[in-house]
Amino acid sequence: MEYQDIAIGLDVGTTKIVAMVGRRNEYNKIEILGIGRSKSVGVHIGVVNNITQTIEAIREAVSEAEHSSGLKIKEVIVGIAGQHIRSLQHNDYITRLDFENVINQKDIQKLIDQVHKLVMQPGEEIIHVLPQEYKVDSQAEIGEPIGMYGSRLEANFHVVIGQISSIRNIGRCVKASGLNLAGMTLEPLASAEAVLSTEEREAGVALVDIGGGTTDIAIFKDNIIRHTAVIPFGGNVITENIKTDCLIIERQAELLKIKFGSAWPGENKETEIVCIPGLRGRVPKEISLKHLSQIIHIRVCEILEQVNVEIKNYGNEEQKKRLIAGLVMTGGGSQLKHIRPLTEYLTGMDVRIGYSNEHIAGGENGIISNPEYATSIGLVIKGLDDKRKYLCTTTDMERHKHDENYEFISTKFYNKNRRLNYEEDHNKKNKTKSKSFLEIWADKFRQILNDTE
Repeated sequence: MEYQDIAIGLDVGTTKIVAMVGRRNEYNKIEILGIGRSKSVGVHIGVVNNITQTIEAIREAVSEAEHSSGLKIKEVIVGIAGQHIRSLQHNDYITRLDFENVINQKDIQKLIDQVHKLVMQPGEEIIHVLPQEYKVDSQAEIGEPIGMYGSRLEANFHVVIGQISSIRNIGRCVKASGLNLAGMTLEPLASAEAVLSTEEREAGVALVDIGGGTTDIAIFKDNIIRHTAVIPFGGNVITENIKTDCLIIERQAELLKIKFGSAWPGENKETEIVCIPGLRGRVPKEISLKHLSQIIHIRVCEILEQVNVEIKNYGNEEQKKRLIAGLVMTGGGSQLKHIRPLTEYLTGMDVRIGYSNEHIAGGENGIISNPEYATSIGLVIKGLDDKRKYLCTTTDMERHKHDENYEFISTKFYNKNRRLNYEEDHNKKNKTKSKSFLEIWADKFRQILNDTE
């Protein structure tokens, strides 16, 4: 099997580390070749706080993925999140001196590189520069400016920023595990690749990925990323509260949350009790399911209030920015019982749980399409797309590199003769119009002179 046909996503989360190996089949679906999972003990709120433990956990997950896929994993694309992530909107422009030629990928890259030079706060660096709309001279709201004429190229950008130390610590853990880092991508963007449809992105949708340590938000409108945010708490806060209030250990609290927990306490009666085994022969502990649901309800409401704040910060109350497709929830926290109706009640928006079914090959559905693997699948999709773009670019370059009639613009070759013929015809028309005007003016001037005589 060719390694250029596969990609490996590495999701370094607060509760788990997942390594997933995948490829595209002949139907353009993702076929999962192997998956490895380990408990994450060196990451807190999406940030590495113990290098050694994180390296060991990555190695364990990768080793399991290698065993299940039968492949030697060499490089991975890693998801990045955490409370240190923030984003901003920025507008920038460049002036093109060679405006006689059409805008190409070099011009766009020059503009993006210019944004990368923005001065950040101490200890921060730019992770992503995501173009939104372009403006060429006086023409605005352009989705793709390549091939157009213009002297001024302007664009609105969504800029994602993170702490340098946090980003480099993840990179160090990956490299210390014996892996090459193929790239990093923001986790909510990866999750969006796995669970959102093109129609939802076009209509306007908010993706809410409730993970173990963080809740990640990505908002799309008109098929463009408009807003991203990371809320520094997720499912772990709920588990911690259950553990503290019920006086039990973390493992028991997590099992209680998964098996008996509900985000809507109204359905449980006071008489509904679950019995937890005591430690080392101690008396079993009885816990009221109504009390359990009340603990969960309070914490989920806090998370959803923050989600509401971010949606309002985006501007959902404006008619033009309205999120018609509502909200899509994914991640392990989205599996909590009754969380969907509670979210609909608190946000006033349509809500669905995001699964990766439409991207996964038929026989792979089930555990893998579970929302908690959305980020991992999204990273695989991103890795495969990056490889496809690279292969298309290099193939076209090899095919046309000795052909003087072709020039390379934005990962595609365009026939120069076609463009030059168009420019020649365009210039001829302009000359014809100019000549006709001069002839008319000269005739009128001669007439005036004759009349004077």
